[in-house]
Amino acid sequence: MNTILYQKKRRILTSIVILLLGALTGVWAEGNFDLKAQQHYYEQPHEAAGFDDEDTKEDYYPETREIARHRIQWRDNYMPPGADPESWIKVNILAINDFHGYLQTGRRVGNRPVGGAAVLAAYLKTAQLGAEEYSFIVHAGDHVGASPPASALLQDETAIMFMNLLANKYCYDDDHRYNGSRKNHHYRGYRLDPRCNIVTTVGNHEFDEGVNEMLRLIYGGNHINGPFLEDPYSGAAFPYVATNVVDAQSGKLILPPYVIKKINGMPIAFIGAVLKETPSIVTASGVAGVRFLDEAEAINSYIPELRAKHVRSIIVLIHQGGRQTTYQGTTISTGTVTGPIVDIVSRLDDEIDVVITGHVHSFTNAILRNHNGKEILVTQAFSYGTAYADIDLEIDPATKDIVTKSAAIITTYADEWPGLLPDYEAAQLVAAAEAKVAPLVNRVIGMAAVDILKAQNPAGESALGNLIADAQRTVMGTDFAFMNPGGIRADILAGQVTWGELFTVQPFSNYLIKMDLTGKQIYDLLNQQWINQPYPRILQVSGLTYTWDNSLPVGNRIVEVRKDGIPINPSAVYTITVNSFLAGGGDNFTVLTQGVNQVVGPVDLEALITYIQGLPQPFSAQIDGRIIRFN
Repeated sequence: MNTILYQKKRRILTSIVILLLGALTGVWAEGNFDLKAQQHYYEQPHEAAGFDDEDTKEDYYPETREIARHRIQWRDNYMPPGADPESWIKVNILAINDFHGYLQTGRRVGNRPVGGAAVLAAYLKTAQLGAEEYSFIVHAGDHVGASPPASALLQDETAIMFMNLLANKYCYDDDHRYNGSRKNHHYRGYRLDPRCNIVTTVGNHEFDEGVNEMLRLIYGGNHINGPFLEDPYSGAAFPYVATNVVDAQSGKLILPPYVIKKINGMPIAFIGAVLKETPSIVTASGVAGVRFLDEAEAINSYIPELRAKHVRSIIVLIHQGGRQTTYQGTTISTGTVTGPIVDIVSRLDDEIDVVITGHVHSFTNAILRNHNGKEILVTQAFSYGTAYADIDLEIDPATKDIVTKSAAIITTYADEWPGLLPDYEAAQLVAAAEAKVAPLVNRVIGMAAVDILKAQNPAGESALGNLIADAQRTVMGTDFAFMNPGGIRADILAGQVTWGELFTVQPFSNYLIKMDLTGKQIYDLLNQQWINQPYPRILQVSGLTYTWDNSLPVGNRIVEVRKDGIPINPSAVYTITVNSFLAGGGDNFTVLTQGVNQVVGPVDLEALITYIQGLPQPFSAQIDGRIIRFN
């Protein structure tokens, strides 16, 4: 019998037994599925204006999830004579990405509840049953940052603590788990134990509050505003790895480039990397003092070192990715993947077997080829803990190389097993975090008459973008306002709107900046929506309307900009409002670094709250033709 299939069946049977025992002993727990935030079920396809590095609507279609869970298979066709499949060593990898501190329930796929820390933990622990000795849990970056209040208001320590709950005993100096008052267990010497079952890499959002804060989250120590749930805060019980982030002065890595794990004495390397464009999508202060190297070159540079250590099974965790919408068949030779990851994989060394990706918040489950034709398994499991990649590998001990690999992207539905029995420890952690932030989070700010969505129409305009831009322009008293779409993280749904929901919409705490630009600079700014961008980044606007033509060349697509129906004067000076991320040239909007007479205003969230409180209730917002697209 196929050994991996046997282990899968064994896990399923074990899960059924545990489910029956839980029901009989009264250990049943119901998920909290009535949270309003993020419950909207998307019904329209993603518009043509382009995507940002967030979920698109089709990522929440049940049909997309069914495509993603279709398992693909690969087997080495060039095995040496006398190869013995019975001796092959099994490896199971459970991969998540872009968790963003999303501890609570509330997201939905096809109007079915998905995700939440307790449900995700139930899936991961169930998938490991009967396979604990050869199973790893990995994360491909953005585990923290842009997080909901239960994580963000506690400096994302709770997101790290959640991952610690999934760590095995080899990641610790003892067998303790979270109990509400855990003391420091001195993880530092245990993170690199080859039997520790968790590895992660950094994403761009790990740098949101700077390198020092990122390292504090990893290695421990109380925040200046702490302690929160843990005193002292212990940090991560598992290693972070990154090959391509170096100190700007010394050139030395700020994190280990890789870790080597072992199963039955067989070495497996996990190499980490983050997208080299991180400085363009993080505030300048967040990446001060570090440089980001080319991903493929940095990864490849460690292959000779791993070969010298007799490591032939190599897995990459990279916070960069692509999108895949459909395919057919069980074996894919090229895949239908688009995005930066395709070029990165094409340049990887032949020794690399699997690439686990993130950043794009979509799914990938394909075999891609590098420049030599080496077939590499590439996965990505949506985002926010709504799915994980279930990857099975087999290693031939004679060659120490991977000879079979397969993967499926499993959605973490909360209304079917094992989501019906949320993990008790994770649920306790979430409850403690939510109770800690409840007094602030539950404060009602206003009443929304309708759903106000961040989804853009084909021109690039969104109702929520209009509301936020209007709030910023009004509070700062300027002619115009411009808001980056990547800074809008969630929808506002009809009904009571709380402080916590608005924080989830704008979690970055960027200050508003008033500055002066000429009319020509405003044209240049809007043209930068396509210049040096991985996809069109359509700014949300207030105080102006403009038209753009998709048939015109990049750099010259803006046809006309109007204020009060009158074309703006290229030589005239106008006051504008942007957030501090954009003011620093974020998302490659470098024109904004030329703005003069800058004045700092309130935090963006405070401006949105003030504006909503001043609106007639219930309030609403809509797409009203501020951005018009030709062709």
